[in-house]
Formats: sequence, structure tokens, C-alpha cells
Amino acid sequence: MARSVPYELFISLRYLRARRRQGSISVITVISTAGVAVGVMALIVVMAVMSGFESDLRNKILGTNAHIWVLRYGERGIEDPAAALQAVRQVPGVTAASPFTYSEVLLTANGRSAGTVLRGIDLASALQATGFRGTIRSAAPDLVEAMKSAQPVFPPDGILLGTQLAASLGVGVGSPVNVLLPLGGDLSPLGVMPRMRQFTVIGVFQVGFAEFDSKLAMIAIPSAQALFRMGNAVSGIEVRVQDIYRAAEVAQAIRAKLPFPYFTRTWMELNRNFFSALRVERIVMFVILTMIVLVASFGIISTLVMLVMQKRKEIAVLKSMGATRGSIMGVFIVQGLLIGIGGTVLGLLLGLLIANNLDPIVRAIEWLFSFKAFPQDVYLLDKLPSHVLWADVVTISVTSVLISLLATIIPSRQAAAVDPVVAIRYE
Repeated sequence: MARSVPYELFISLRYLRARRRQGSISVITVISTAGVAVGVMALIVVMAVMSGFESDLRNKILGTNAHIWVLRYGERGIEDPAAALQAVRQVPGVTAASPFTYSEVLLTANGRSAGTVLRGIDLASALQATGFRGTIRSAAPDLVEAMKSAQPVFPPDGILLGTQLAASLGVGVGSPVNVLLPLGGDLSPLGVMPRMRQFTVIGVFQVGFAEFDSKLAMIAIPSAQALFRMGNAVSGIEVRVQDIYRAAEVAQAIRAKLPFPYFTRTWMELNRNFFSALRVERIVMFVILTMIVLVASFGIISTLVMLVMQKRKEIAVLKSMGATRGSIMGVFIVQGLLIGIGGTVLGLLLGLLIANNLDPIVRAIEWLFSFKAFPQDVYLLDKLPSHVLWADVVTISVTSVLISLLATIIPSRQAAAVDPVVAIRYE
């Protein structure tokens, strides 16, 4: 014989199907369920946006930067880059390493100017150490051929510009650009003149991160060394690792290979304040939006309190038939949990549906109301990112159900405290 349904669950389901004269309870039940659903939906969508924002920014930052920078104290930088590269590449966990130079310059073209960070790169190793290849949006034939060859070489007179930087200078592929060094110029009869060299734009890249797209330019390392009179020295070495979350361990191993005056900076250290602020924001948003579910729980309390008041006679009958206090409490706890679980499931479905289709929804709203909801120059990104973490989904679901459970304690204790003699006498 099949096992029967526990009578606490059976009675809870009957109470949820309120009769016509109990319509007010049914309405409050629907409102309570909807309140929980809205809270869970908001939590899912906001947490997905926060996770997507962090993930997107991390990917964009690591699109042009490697996971670890190896640097050296002193003005000259790393004077023997070949030996340093060999030592770094022998460290377990390192997948690629590339030298680079880093300087601030002034770019001029078409009567316009822009302060820029000019990075010298070794094209062959940079393609392995960074996500450089995927950021190129337009390229001259020389660069395309160079990137296809077995040993890519950056054209010596070429320069790569970010999309916003190229737009601000009014240049494109094939346009000339002048690089000026305001400090450390050459002495002339007219005084100290800034050094200047003309380059040709051979490509435009787009990281999707406005800080890079508007402030970064790249040239070949030999050209940068000649321009800044660095000899064979480089500013540092950028390193790519297998696991980005173990970058600190790999950096420690690199420091063991290259002791002082060498030092390292991981991607987490370089962006510590930024990602720490994002984590704090996630926690604060979770707490604030949980208040929606907490407010909805008062609807559950109201529903159960009204139900206890209307079902005093039925509760008295159950007690007279031998139902224990625990069983009576169980009836109303199960009913509150059913409301909470129903709202949680509905909120999860709606939240996941919106979070997984957020970009088209935002674009539809922008088209409908003719405005830009997510301007890149303000938010540093080119679209509204969304990334659902199942750990967040589980945490939100458990929190919602737990709040619903806590909301049933007072009404269920009130129901268990009903005196059957008094209730039957006056009902």
C-alpha cells in the first residue's frame, strides 16, 4: 500500500485553496507570493549584473595586460631582459612571458593632441602573453601579415591606437601620427626641444574599456628603446599564468628566481581597490535587496495570522482528535513554506529569464524610448554585462526560503496555543 501524504501537508494545501468567504486570505496569499517572487527576481538580476560587471572588467583589463608584471627598482629598468625572460619562463605555472616598455607621451595629428601611455611590445611574445590578438578592430596589411607569420615582428615605424584615441586625433589606418616627449628633449640653439618622431597608424584596437581605448598606444620595443634612449633595457616583463587566481603563488616563485632589486605586481594587486569596491558593492546590494523579501515575509505573517483566526474551530477539532502542538505548528509552517517556495521558484524563473536576456531587453528599451541607458564614457563598458553565478542562485534561494520559514514561527505558535475547549465553546 502506498504511503499516504502527511496530514499536515494535506491540511495546508486545503487551507491554501480558500473558499469564497475566505477570499481576502487568498488575495493576501497571492500578494505574499508575488512579493517574494519580486524580491528573488531583483536579487538574481542585480547579482548577475554585478558578477557580469566584475567578470567583464577583469577580462578587458587582462585583454591588454598580462597576469603578472615583473619590474626592477631603478630608473634603467631591466637591463638584461633576455636573462630575466629565461628565468621567468622556467617558473612552474608560467605559460608565456613578454618584455615591454612603458612611458607617457604626447600624440599629435591633424592639429589635435592627446596625452597617452605609449607601450613598447614584442609582437611575437605579446600575442602569447596577452589577449592582444582579439582586440584588433582594423589593421594594415603589414600588421595582418606579421600576425600570421611564425615569428611576428611589429613594423618599426608603425603605431597601434585605441579606438577612442584614434577618433579623438581624427586618424585611421595609414594616417601619420607624431610622438612627442615633453621631457628629456634635445639641446638646440633655441633651448631644449622635445624629441619627436613620426609613426604611421597600422592598426586600431578596442578593449571595450574606455580607460585603455582612449589612453593607450603601442609601438615596437626597438622603436621605443631608440625613442627613449633606453639601450637594451625594458621597463618590465609581463607574464601569463595557467590559473589567474594562483597568480600570487607564481609571483612568489618568480621572486625566488629573481630576488631584489626585482619585484612583482599581480593583476589583483594592480586592481585591488577596484575589485575590493566591487565586492563590497555586491554585499551591500544583496543586503538591500534582501529587504524586499523581508517585507514580503510580513505578507506571509499576515496571511497565517488571519488564517489562524478563521480556523480556530478546525484547530480545536484537530486537537480534540489528538493532534499535538507540533503537528498544529507544522500545518502552518508548511503553508508558509509553500508560499515562500512558490514565490522563490517563480522569482528564480523570472530572474534567470531576464538575466540571460538582459542585453536584448536593454537594447529594446533604448530603442523604444530613444535614449542611451549605458553610455560607455560614464560606465567604462560598451554594454550591460550579465553573468549568472549558481553560487549566488543557491544563496538567494536558501535566504528566501529561510526568511519565509522564520515568518511562520509567530503564527504557528499562535495556532498551537489555541485552547480547544474555549474555541469550541465560543465558535
